Amino acid sequence: MAKKISKNAKVAQRASNAGSGKDHVRVVKSVKDPITGKYSYKEVIMHKDKVEEFFKTK
Repeated sequence: MAKKISKNAKVAQRASNAGSGKDHVRVVKSVKDPITGKYSYKEVIMHKDKVEEFFKTK
C-alpha cells in the first residue's frame, strides 16, 4: 500500500525544487504584419515572472 505524504512534507519538497519547470509558462502573442495586415503568433516558454514584460514590448 502506498504511503501518504503530509502537506508539510509537500511544501518542503516544493521549496527544494525551486528551479523546476513549474515556474515556466507557455505564452502566445499575436503579432500583426504591417505590410499584409495578417496576424502571426509568437509562442515562447518563459519564466512566469517575465510574462508582463513580454506583453508590454512590441
